[in-house]
Amino acid sequence: MNTPNRFLVTSDDPAITLPEAAAQDDDGIGQRVARNLQRLRSKRQLSLDALARASGVSRAMLAQIESGRSVPSIRVLCKIAGGLKVSVAAFLEQRECEGVTLLPARDSKRLVSASGAFVSRALYPHDATHHAEFYELRISPLGEEHSQGHGPGVRENLVVAQGALEISVNEERFLLSTGDSIVFYADQPHRYRNPVDSEAVAYLVVTHPERRD
Repeated sequence: MNTPNRFLVTSDDPAITLPEAAAQDDDGIGQRVARNLQRLRSKRQLSLDALARASGVSRAMLAQIESGRSVPSIRVLCKIAGGLKVSVAAFLEQRECEGVTLLPARDSKRLVSASGAFVSRALYPHDATHHAEFYELRISPLGEEHSQGHGPGVRENLVVAQGALEISVNEERFLLSTGDSIVFYADQPHRYRNPVDSEAVAYLVVTHPERRD
């Protein structure tokens, strides 16, 4: 069975047939762009003609891209993004995202320890895999939380926003006051402890090692 011709769009002129584009698109970028373009255009209730006027990209070219028959250049994608008022990255996402994600506090995912002394609130979209995670931590007066360690290469970067925290990493202790921060490999046993009689608030970034497939 013959592979259908694909087009690589490099200008506002009619696209040039380029069968090699299919081979260069093994990871499905063209289809991803097509799906996201259709979704974003439909969400804004724009016709192809309206988007062509807003972006300066011809209707014919937009139709080719949206049908997955054309792979746009970065320059063309930037013009379409401008017409839709979204980030270029919005066309490359595998899930719905327009470059801005609002996370209302009431919808945040919270994890509470068995004692109730330790509360972790996710400050990032937790419904997908992320290289970095962002949390708000609240620890009750004299409360503590233990961790046996995470996966190999995982790092934690914590800053105390209110109160004080004692961080133990493999039994080595560090006392942090408001404004202090610490970075450590979290693939080893560690503990958070609030040594004072008022609530401690901290913000934590957990970074996972990059995958090398």
